[in-house]
Amino acid sequence: MDPGPRDGEPAAAHGPAHGPASASDEPPDRKRLAFPSALTVLVLVTLAVWALAFLIPPGAYDLDENGAPVEGTYHRVDSGQSLTDRLNDLFLAPVNGLYGIQDPRTGEVGPELAGELYGSAGVFLFVLAIGAFITVVFATGALDRGIARLAHRLRDRGPLLIAGVMLVFSLLGTVEGFAEETLGFYGLIVPLMLALGYDRMVATGTIILGAGVGVLCSTVNPFSTGVASSAADISLGDGIALRAVMWVVLTAVTIGYVVRYARRVRRDPDRSLSGFLPGDRDHTVADADEPPELTALHRTVLAVVTLVFAFMIFSVVPWASALSGDADAKPYGFELGWSFPELAAMFLVAAVLVGLIARFGEQRLSATVVRGAADFISPALVIVLARGVTVIMNNSKVTDTVLHSIEGVVRGASSGLFAVIVFVVNLPLAFLIPSTSGHATLAMPILAPLADFAGVSRALVVTAWQAASGWMNLWVPTTAVTIGGVALAKVGYDRYLRFVWPLLALLAVLICGFLVVGAAVG
Repeated sequence: MDPGPRDGEPAAAHGPAHGPASASDEPPDRKRLAFPSALTVLVLVTLAVWALAFLIPPGAYDLDENGAPVEGTYHRVDSGQSLTDRLNDLFLAPVNGLYGIQDPRTGEVGPELAGELYGSAGVFLFVLAIGAFITVVFATGALDRGIARLAHRLRDRGPLLIAGVMLVFSLLGTVEGFAEETLGFYGLIVPLMLALGYDRMVATGTIILGAGVGVLCSTVNPFSTGVASSAADISLGDGIALRAVMWVVLTAVTIGYVVRYARRVRRDPDRSLSGFLPGDRDHTVADADEPPELTALHRTVLAVVTLVFAFMIFSVVPWASALSGDADAKPYGFELGWSFPELAAMFLVAAVLVGLIARFGEQRLSATVVRGAADFISPALVIVLARGVTVIMNNSKVTDTVLHSIEGVVRGASSGLFAVIVFVVNLPLAFLIPSTSGHATLAMPILAPLADFAGVSRALVVTAWQAASGWMNLWVPTTAVTIGGVALAKVGYDRYLRFVWPLLALLAVLICGFLVVGAAVG
């Protein structure tokens, strides 16, 4: 679910998402250049940062009582590291990225020191736990069947069908990063849209843009908002009000854009951007087979999934701050203030509960949980590697130097302009690192303190960052969701770009507007 595909990595564990878009379908005599995986990119970034640390002068800020850097106090320091120390940091980077401990006196991070956890062990376990839960849910067939039933029920009302499917995908995207899982729905949505008189581009836009805009406006998506909030040292619920409003508006705009194109194509098929393949217009809605009814089991599983994610939102939102507008408001008595440890435990328990409801049996349930965790090991490792990069920067004392250089760029900028700059700066980073969690873990330790200098909340930086990542992942060819989706729909990538670019421009303007407003009222 982590776009970038959600991390770009675990495509849906339920099967259909993989084969049609794989490189193995290419003729053996055709070699296709492939962009490196997120793991490879981060290994290269680790080596590059380690080498650059020899050239960047070490420095530090004075810290306030909250541990935040004080603007204007940057000064040069001696890192005190020998070549052996630097080689040791490079060697132990992934280990430190997982469970490195930061010495409160020296600030150094290492696996055998005493102090606070600096590594991302909590987020690592959380990703594996939610992977287990999602895989168990898909194994019941409830989510696939539910969406199929929705599509069939609305088959006679084309615009409503498009809006309904996009809304469901967007909702799943905003709460749990639903992205690669959409690859399994092309076999259902493409024929249905063709039978309604639309073209393949309508189906492509419905799937890619529906889920993509939800991820762009993530409210509590653990793979983007969650990881970024953790790296920024804030609560997952901080900034949720602005992100919720963004989700409502941008989802409505995106649905309207696809529906408008669909109506145009239905009125005049010659205006189709994708064209029609032989046989595309030979079937009608009446030919579509009705999916099997939802069973009592499916309804129960869908209810449990809804309750789990609703409770996750309730448990992480700082309700007193959100309702009063005062960031320092005293928490209400019912607030839970949960973070990754509690959420990881909740999703593990929920996975077992769904398995018991589905009567999987001990062996099948155990195997499904393990398989789900294994499917999500790639994004979990991406987080670890990205955190390892920040450890190298921390121990060589160059993080504050990089922060100081960026401080000079944004100094004097208004809070609204600052938020827009954060959005723009993250666009090329999102292209290089399409893994949302890896991008967040790498960038947020530098970007979040900038918010303190600009006088805006760190939550706004998280919102600007995730908007940049989500916006890029609507079109860049480095994401499996986009490039795999157009391949499954048999739509040319160039034609998809022609279709989506006006919407991208509109979304970029709206995002910048929301960021300016968020800075003004924040």
